[in-house]
Amino acid sequence: MSAVTKELQGGKFTFTRLRYRSGDWDTDQRMPNNLLNSLIEYTTVPVNLQEKVIDLSSPDIFNAPFCYLSGHKLVQFDATEAAHFKQYVQNGGFVFADDCNHDIDGLFAKSFEAQMEALFGHDALQKIPKDHPLYHSFFTFDGPPNTSFELNGWGDDLVHDYLKAITINGRIGVLYSNKDYGCEWDYDFRNKRFLAEDNTRFGVNIIMYALLY
Repeated sequence: MSAVTKELQGGKFTFTRLRYRSGDWDTDQRMPNNLLNSLIEYTTVPVNLQEKVIDLSSPDIFNAPFCYLSGHKLVQFDATEAAHFKQYVQNGGFVFADDCNHDIDGLFAKSFEAQMEALFGHDALQKIPKDHPLYHSFFTFDGPPNTSFELNGWGDDLVHDYLKAITINGRIGVLYSNKDYGCEWDYDFRNKRFLAEDNTRFGVNIIMYALLY
């Protein structure tokens, strides 16, 4: 079985997006550049300036220490995609999965959670506590920051005070959000100066956790 390459490719961090055959995987197209800019602004991590899109069915996934998966619609992995996803996570990879519907009753949430149960077992996804290392891997947070979509009552009309995760050997392998961070961070990075507080800082935490833990 392929091991996940934990070192940065070419000495630089690459934001890797997973393309899967079902649903709509190509969301929030400005968000990766925004987070890459934040890594440059706040950290000393060298970055590749362009995101990389790889097929979940490709063995290239095992060369990426961090992967992003999102969508609004059905998540139904084929046999190869399912095998790669499970192997990647079990061998030390990190997937940040973000529900663009911000809706626990939406199609993405229900189908993604069903996929995780099929691959990792019943109740594999668990709420993570507010004192989890994720929340102080770089910046310090008291749990997951809220998004404007939650506060405005969109989606399921809930403010989620938790994220869920699948933990492998004491480390998060799949971080799962119903908060729609992808859409929250989907703006040109040059517009951050208009925010009272940079909301992409939690994205830095997610990436730093994936790289350091």
